[in-house]
Amino acid sequence: MNVIVVAAECAPWSKTGGLGDVAGSLPKALARRGHRVMVVAPRYGNYAEPQDIGVRKRYKVDGQDIEVTYFQTYIDGVDFVFIESPLFRHIEGDIYGGSRLDILKRMMLFCKAAVEVPWYVPCGGVCYGDGNLVFIANDWHTALLPVYLKAYYRDNGLMEFTRSILVIHNIAHQGRGPVDDFLHVDLPGHYIDLFKLHDPVGGEHFNIFAAGLKAADRVVTVSHGYSWELKTSEGGWGLHNIIKENDWKFSGIVNGIDTKEWNPLFDVHLTSDGYTNYSLETLHTGKPQCKAALQKELGLPVQPDVPLIGFIGRLDQQKGVDLIAEAVPWMMDQNVQLVMLGTGRQDLEKMLRQFENQYHDKIRGWVGFSVKMAHRITAGSDILLMPSRFEPCGLNQLYAMMYGTVPVVHAVGGLRDTVQPFDPFHESGLGWTFDCAEASKLIHALGNCLWTYREYKNSWEGLQRRGMTQDLSWDHAAEKYEEVLVAAKYQW
Repeated sequence: MNVIVVAAECAPWSKTGGLGDVAGSLPKALARRGHRVMVVAPRYGNYAEPQDIGVRKRYKVDGQDIEVTYFQTYIDGVDFVFIESPLFRHIEGDIYGGSRLDILKRMMLFCKAAVEVPWYVPCGGVCYGDGNLVFIANDWHTALLPVYLKAYYRDNGLMEFTRSILVIHNIAHQGRGPVDDFLHVDLPGHYIDLFKLHDPVGGEHFNIFAAGLKAADRVVTVSHGYSWELKTSEGGWGLHNIIKENDWKFSGIVNGIDTKEWNPLFDVHLTSDGYTNYSLETLHTGKPQCKAALQKELGLPVQPDVPLIGFIGRLDQQKGVDLIAEAVPWMMDQNVQLVMLGTGRQDLEKMLRQFENQYHDKIRGWVGFSVKMAHRITAGSDILLMPSRFEPCGLNQLYAMMYGTVPVVHAVGGLRDTVQPFDPFHESGLGWTFDCAEASKLIHALGNCLWTYREYKNSWEGLQRRGMTQDLSWDHAAEKYEEVLVAAKYQW
């Protein structure tokens, strides 16, 4: 098939979270399965690889003609196309920032330009056209694309056989606004019914994700657990009834990971400063060396027998940072070391610094984000904490298991799907889970984890080895996506 993945971010050029990783990795796995694949993303900065191909187009956005320029490169079997426009310039550090209407205009322009890419952008000298074509749009930022495909083209006898899939990465962000926002999106008047949604608290409003869910031919979310949660009033964030009505076109597919970038044997961030690459065969020597290097780099006492616990993520309530904060006094009594990397709410950043000052020989807080440090914490830690209140898929627990780092997670969304609880009687499972976002539940799970780490070395090594021998690559996920592509194209 001809597949066009459309996303507001794409690693390594732009990334704020898991969506960027998906847009950078899934297309390569689909290409390996024989499909012709393109990624379309905004051009926020002066990227080295993509080149201006000389194509210019103008699109009307809120009554104003705006020119876009297309940049293209070909990497690992995938065409990467970047849309350059004045609306995307100078926001590289905050790609989702700005006023509500500023964001809406950017997304309108992006979707209008992306849906016409197969006609106007020659890749390898040949445009994709609409033959055997499926768009994969990602999150609310691109949820206008299935609507534009229908309103501009299919309703007018064009691109009749082109299909669209909408992927939900995080339902909490929906593109909401007052009903009058419909006047800005340049659609026939009768399309307003796709966007109208009644909220028990806020009343009737305009909702881009709601329209995309209705217009798309198939809907995917990033884990089986999250696909179930989205149909509940708590997990659906007001869209649960629409999702239940469209259940027939709904699938849950767990994300994969880039097993070149996230592989302890080839990790480029483990080649200096005392770190070392390691594999399943050298786990006994390599991982302790990385732990000692991490302790030394962060100024913690180098103590091989003290459990080192890591946290990597945004500092906000969703990620359960407050639960870790409640559990810190208990942890300090357990003789452990805690390393936390992240940025987010200012009060939580301040709290991180206070913990470091209070427990200087046991806690390190890295406020900000560093790709290198994320890799080194993943390699050097014994345990990874992920107490997220909700987590559509989660990638850090997958990275951790690849590195022989044992996860302790809240059993929600993709965390429940990917971390099977340790069973000491059958020596099975991959880590520890807890079933409620409470500090006491986290403490109970982490307590059992620490007990196993200290007293049952063979069981601990079994957990590490089972985690490291899983197939967490995108190839498995791509096979599942292929099934959805076929369903979108041929099953009606």
